[in-house]
This record gives sequence, structure tokens and C-alpha cells, in this order.
Amino acid sequence: MNENFKIKVNNATVFNISSEEASTLDSIKVSDSKFHVLQDNKAYKTEITEADFNTKTYEVKVNNNSYSVIIENDLDVLIKALGFEVGASKVISDIKAPMPGLILDIMVKVGEKISVDTPLLILEAMKMENSILSPREGIIKSISGTKGNTVDKGDLLIAFE
Repeated sequence: MNENFKIKVNNATVFNISSEEASTLDSIKVSDSKFHVLQDNKAYKTEITEADFNTKTYEVKVNNNSYSVIIENDLDVLIKALGFEVGASKVISDIKAPMPGLILDIMVKVGEKISVDTPLLILEAMKMENSILSPREGIIKSISGTKGNTVDKGDLLIAFE
């Protein structure tokens, strides 16, 4: 299967190559991180100096010139286009009601510092109790609802600083 890759160098230059083109590259592995590459009758000494496989970012030396390289495949491009980047920091500033319901309990106070997955409140909807957890670290800026009040879907419940 021919897969396409988007390669961004120094956050400026973008190359699009296929797995087929990459497999025809004339290269010899010299060590774990060093390669000798021939391209258009020119020789290049290359070395991968840093690699972060989770973010697909690399620092590469080519003939003693350093480059920052980001490699994305078709799936990475699609995920980014949909706004679901892997490892992306969460910048959620408020929590809205995911469904209409009744606030049974509020477990945080304004000014309280919380961490990821801290229980914020319990919302009863369709006779089920739903615990709303914090998606990020932060400080509670405001709480819009009160215990015993009903909310509609999309109503602001909690805002972060």
C-alpha cells in the first residue's frame, strides 16, 4: 500500500513524499543513528540526533547542518484537520452541560486548584447520575449552577481561570 507523508523542515519547507519514493532512496545504515545517502549522484552524511516518536519530531544533521523535521502521514493530517491532535494540550476554558438534567452535587469551590479527572459535579439525566470530571488542571473561576437547579444542554456550569 502506498502511503503519503508530509514532511515539514524547520517549520518552513514542506515536502510530500510517498512510501514508494522513500523506499527507493539509496541509503546505507552506518550506525544506529547515522546513514550515508546518495541522491542525484550527490553523497550526504546524515545523522538522527534526536527523535520523539510520540510527536513524530526529529532533529537531523545532513552534512553537519542541523534541521528540525516533523513527519505526518495521511492519518495525522486528518486528525489535525478534525482538531484531535495527539498530545495536544487541552485549552478548555469552561464546562457546559452535555445534556439537560438536574445538578445533584457540586464538589468544587470558586478559587480551588484542581487537577485532571477531579470530580466537578454530579448531573442527573434520565434517572442516571453522571459525574462530570475536569478535563484539565486549573483554578475554578466561576460556578454557574447551584445544587438542585435544572440545566439545559449547553448551559455553562463551570469556568476555569
